[in-house]
Amino acid sequence: MTTPSSGPNIMDPALIADPYGGFDRLREEAPLVLGRSADSTPTWYATRYDDVRAVLADPRFVVDPELTPGTEAVDNRNRMLDMLELPKEFHPYLSESILDVDGDRHTRLRGLATRAFTARRVNALRPRVEAITASLLDGFGESVELISEFAYPLPIAVICELVGIPEEDRGLWRTAGSALTSIAPGSKGAAAHELIAYTHALVDQRRAAPADDLISDLVKVQDEDGDRLSDVELVTMLLGLATAGHETTANLVGNGALALLSHPDQLEALRRTPELWPTAVDELVRSCGSILITQLRYATEDIDVGGQTVKAGEAVQPVVVSANRDPREFSRPECLDVTRRSVKPGDGHVGFGLGAHYCLGAALARQECEVALRGLFDRFPRVALTTDEHTWVPVPGLRQLASLPLTLY
Repeated sequence: MTTPSSGPNIMDPALIADPYGGFDRLREEAPLVLGRSADSTPTWYATRYDDVRAVLADPRFVVDPELTPGTEAVDNRNRMLDMLELPKEFHPYLSESILDVDGDRHTRLRGLATRAFTARRVNALRPRVEAITASLLDGFGESVELISEFAYPLPIAVICELVGIPEEDRGLWRTAGSALTSIAPGSKGAAAHELIAYTHALVDQRRAAPADDLISDLVKVQDEDGDRLSDVELVTMLLGLATAGHETTANLVGNGALALLSHPDQLEALRRTPELWPTAVDELVRSCGSILITQLRYATEDIDVGGQTVKAGEAVQPVVVSANRDPREFSRPECLDVTRRSVKPGDGHVGFGLGAHYCLGAALARQECEVALRGLFDRFPRVALTTDEHTWVPVPGLRQLASLPLTLY
């Protein structure tokens, strides 16, 4: 594959500004379109529902380019981290998480992390999620900036309690965690240093004095069988869970609130029939989820996708936002419909991914989004948008509101 001189580029300001329209146009152009990734790596964009599902579910596509020996596959992650000026000693902590490895290592790490997201544990968390939500709502006046005062504080509190991060330290995870997900050059170095040092120290504390949290569980696993979890893997896992566990959920809550307030008929349907809330949350993930693309997938052999041969070592960018708006799969996909139900097993949409890398925290994210939005609209039945003009954070691959001011009375 040669580097295309034109075609889609995930860093294109026009595509960042209008991901729905831009990726919709790509979807109708061809099954796969050749473009470039963030570091200009030649990349096939898969935008149609069936093709995105096929790529995500096929184990011959991997997230680690080093598993494609003998090809010209580029380690995109390290190049991207270099581009963001992250010191090399920190690379393993951000490039060897559960999200970044495949095969036996992925299975081992995912098996350990899954203990935090069992159905029993997530269900047991609901009263706590409801209590945190109520406490935040209690603090609102006649108006609120929903992103900073609600959408972020709720998932941060929940995931930090689950992992075992003390309440007094959670501000660090909000500021440094946001820096770690930023694409601004120079933003990651100091944040990575602070969070990595802090997490190592917290692990040492739990080793000396265990508690009822995920950190203590994983420390116990490591002490009983060090071959199952190295120090770097342990800290990397905690960093990934704590940062990913609040950023995406916070954005979903903000996007979902805006979507429902912009579609009062759908909000009224939920007020009339609150049993629709679980269905509505999946519709919000499909229609306005914060994740627009997944990680690059690399072909370990020649693979046909939508009639196009992806050669061994070539990269594919699955675009979930266009797959979730594919009219071949969804009737009136541009419309928000809180009664929409999938006729297929599983989620129907691909907002939480698919296959081996399906989102670990999907059940918790659904629960938090439902509790948060239902609590907001039940508590403040006259809530309204303060403005019709909204600013989106210009982050490629994410749909993230900068702010969402609301009038509550």
